[in-house]
Amino acid sequence: MANGTLKVQNIETSSGSGTITLGQSGETIALGSGVTSKMNQPAFEAYLSADQTISDNVSTKVQFDTEVFDTDNCYDNTTNYRFTPNVAGKYYVYTYVECNGLSNANLSLALIYFMKNGSQISQSTLNAGGNNIKGTTVSTNFVLDMNGTTDYLEVFGQINVASSTPRFDGESRKVTVFGAYRIGAE
Repeated sequence: MANGTLKVQNIETSSGSGTITLGQSGETIALGSGVTSKMNQPAFEAYLSADQTISDNVSTKVQFDTEVFDTDNCYDNTTNYRFTPNVAGKYYVYTYVECNGLSNANLSLALIYFMKNGSQISQSTLNAGGNNIKGTTVSTNFVLDMNGTTDYLEVFGQINVASSTPRFDGESRKVTVFGAYRIGAE
């Protein structure tokens, strides 16, 4: 191991499997049978399981209430609908929200945005520009730093309609989704 590279053909514990910790906390690779990696954890994905009616042209938190997976129990899908990772690092985050104006030529504006610790950090908008539509899916994604202790991330949206009450569409086919996973150390 003269140049810092360890080359081996096989590493096993006495039971034939085990875990080696490499680098920073949380970066583990299990060796032996059932090879696993925790390099992209914490990670989660959640979706809105039923329609969420919202007020017209009012910023509203999207209530992603059903977890597809949550590797480290960092997503709250019952109270705050927020991701609070317990490992510091860079995270790839994504969301898409199906915005519904409920009738043809009714929706003029749909926007979604991420809030980190209560402050807006990203936004994606569809402006129908006078040619109102019935509905659309708005999405956004990016990479950001999270400190692993107090940072949290939420998704908000806003829909402006000519009449009636808009909604975020939700159902089991996952039309409104929020997810994140760690891509590396700070």
